[in-house]
Amino acid sequence: MRTLWIKVITTVVALTLSATIGLAAEPAPKAAGGAKALAKTGPAKPADTKAPAAKQELVDINSASDAELKAIPGLGDAYIAKIVVNRPYANKAQLVSRKVLPESVYEKVKDRIIAKQIKKEDKKADPKAAAKPEPKKK
Repeated sequence: MRTLWIKVITTVVALTLSATIGLAAEPAPKAAGGAKALAKTGPAKPADTKAPAAKQELVDINSASDAELKAIPGLGDAYIAKIVVNRPYANKAQLVSRKVLPESVYEKVKDRIIAKQIKKEDKKADPKAAAKPEPKKK
């Protein structure tokens, strides 16, 4: 008799548990207005976990100051000095190919940097170019 009650109670608990799990897996019923209710309240927005990263500007390794490079986590004074000395870069991958940064450090900072190229118009306005005397014409 005792084993019969244990089987009955176990069965009831199992059925209750499976019904609870089944109801939890079903989507919530829609509001009476359907699409109209969604239009008024707007769709639910997912949490913006990547919003701060998207707003962050990329740092140009060809023109950034030491302070701008120091703001990048993972770059210390020694790496910053190497980056500045070995300028210009055609692309950011040259930091590894020129052995300025090890691969592990590059993987940490590659999403925060860019290697912009100087346009011909910018070269004319470059202060270094303006400091050079023009050759004399005969």
